Amino acid sequence: MSEKTIRIGTRDSQLALWQAYTVEKQLNDLGYKTQIVEVKSQGDVMLDKPLYELGITGIFTKTLDIAMINGRVDIAVHSMKDVPTALPIGIVQAAVLERANVLDILVYNNNLDFLATQGIIATGSLRRQAQWLHRYPHHSVVDLRGNVNTRLQKLQDNNWNGAVFAAAGLERINLTPKTAINLDWMIPAPAQGAMLIVAMGNDEFSKEAVASLNHIETEICTHIERQFLKTLEGGCSAPIGALANIQEDTILFKGGLFSLDGKQKVYVEKSVAIEDWKKLGYNLAQEILKNGGREIMVELRKGLKPKS
Repeated sequence: MSEKTIRIGTRDSQLALWQAYTVEKQLNDLGYKTQIVEVKSQGDVMLDKPLYELGITGIFTKTLDIAMINGRVDIAVHSMKDVPTALPIGIVQAAVLERANVLDILVYNNNLDFLATQGIIATGSLRRQAQWLHRYPHHSVVDLRGNVNTRLQKLQDNNWNGAVFAAAGLERINLTPKTAINLDWMIPAPAQGAMLIVAMGNDEFSKEAVASLNHIETEICTHIERQFLKTLEGGCSAPIGALANIQEDTILFKGGLFSLDGKQKVYVEKSVAIEDWKKLGYNLAQEILKNGGREIMVELRKGLKPKS
């Protein structure tokens, strides 16, 4: 085996570092040499082309994309749900790790009495906001940003009734509070609970190394969910949930598109033979669009246009 050291790029949050060290251990167990590289900011980045020409768009992945293109790191590890459906030019999906818990959870302050009355829920996710308001139209939703540690602290420091998190993120770093309940009625984000490793398309050594970590069932399910998302979005961030499961020779899929206020919902649930997986996300997204989803997307694009 080559003596090349694979430099693993990661953000410096506790969860991001946990993910990077998890990948490092698996590569080390296969005999590869690795080095963790924390990439904190874009700083003095110099690129020959503007970011938009390279297709670099993801708010959580942009810094690592640039570090890879500039040759500072060889691979990057991400929560797959944070990765844009179109990767930057030159960067490829190298492996999808076996999926963890897909659910969203509610972390609440004090008690759950508010569910039957007035309540304030915090989330920075349009998908979670829309689905919460669909189920609890008498509640208010406030914006909540930051890494999981920051968001948990903000919940403690405010008079909100609760906040919504991905179960997997809190479980991975052992931060799930006792005041947490599963939201099994909420459709997860496409690829929620899965970790993605990306590499440069021309880096055969790194691609071959991490290919051994790929979990094929998770790869198939996340492909379907992200294809569903990409077909619906058309470049617009929207309240979209999707979840695919494989049971023997069948794929079980559920997905939904919501208006921001939760009042409108277009939903699809299907069981499909596993051999039909490659275009399943696209086909079911088309079904959503035909059944009222196109009108919701038109309204979403109006409401989500950036202010000049």
